[in-house]
Amino acid sequence: MAYAGLTAERLTRAGAELADEVGFDQVTVSELARRFDVKVASLYSHLKNSRDLKTRIALLALEELADRAADALAGRAGKDALTAFGHVYRDYAREHPGRYAAAQFKLDPEAAAASAGGRHAQMTRAILRGYDLTEPDQTHAVRLLGSVFHGFVSLELAGGFSHSSPDSAESWSRTLDALDALLRNWPTP
Repeated sequence: MAYAGLTAERLTRAGAELADEVGFDQVTVSELARRFDVKVASLYSHLKNSRDLKTRIALLALEELADRAADALAGRAGKDALTAFGHVYRDYAREHPGRYAAAQFKLDPEAAAASAGGRHAQMTRAILRGYDLTEPDQTHAVRLLGSVFHGFVSLELAGGFSHSSPDSAESWSRTLDALDALLRNWPTP
């Protein structure tokens, strides 16, 4: 019988909070059961296993990121859109490090197709239309932006920029400027 008040959504949100506190890799059904002071078996009427919980957290994180990005991009174009998009990722990662890590979780093809990942790609491509990139350059640029945003944010979260000057916020601003300049002058083969 299901424990009163527990739902898959409530457990997913609690798992996301747990991920932000202790790290996404540490999230398990057992740890979640301890948080609710219930037996692990009580959660299996809502969750299949720890992978299912992690998949649900990943889907939640992707949805939250997509919603924030859509709000930030409304009415923006060019460098303004690129900068807003970059700030969404950096800010989300800093506010929710466990959820940000969850957004990188490898989903099975069915879950990936149903996720907000497609919205992220559409928004990125919408930004790139302002730079007049066509295929295959647009795909290369999508990968470049994802790599730069994720790389910078991951290094920053790990403390990689905390031991030297200038402040990482200045480097972030310069990185966004450099990306804008590169996209405006995209090299052709």
